[in-house]
Amino acid sequence: MARSSLMAASSLVVLVLLVVPCVFGADHTVGDSTGWSLGGDYATWASGKTFTVGDNLVFNYDSSHGVDQVSDSDYSSCSSSNALKSYNGGNTKIALTTAGKMNFICPTVGHCGSGMKLSINVVAASTTPTTPTTPTTPNSPPTTTPTTASPPPPPSHSGAVGGLGGVVELMGSLVVSLLVLVLMC
Repeated sequence: MARSSLMAASSLVVLVLLVVPCVFGADHTVGDSTGWSLGGDYATWASGKTFTVGDNLVFNYDSSHGVDQVSDSDYSSCSSSNALKSYNGGNTKIALTTAGKMNFICPTVGHCGSGMKLSINVVAASTTPTTPTTPTTPNSPPTTTPTTASPPPPPSHSGAVGGLGGVVELMGSLVVSLLVLVLMC
């Protein structure tokens, strides 16, 4: 009984520790070490990344810059006059809460035209895939398999074997927990 409780507690702890990064998402620092500044190639920077609902964009910039979230047409024309949202202060963290296209520009005159603009596509967080069901033919009768009673397993004679079985059970539950985690992320 105590072994089962220990196994369940261990599995739960491992699962919680592994799921926490999935729940909170990733922080993507725009421009990496160079930050949000003139001279950055943000199209190339974004092309190697996957942005998922739950992630964050982090903009690091000096006082001569800002971040405006804009529509597609304002992104193309580098216009910040109808910004959807505006940020300043040098360190802006934007939560990616919905799937779809998002556009950002620097509102300082001339900066967007010089390349300070970023367009990303945010994808929905993955969900656990459903297992397809096998279709049944309506006219076929259900098949049954005859069952016979099987004798109970012989009792264990060695404490060492039982201890090893507990370790195997624990490892099995950890593997199952990891598989669940992979499917959740």
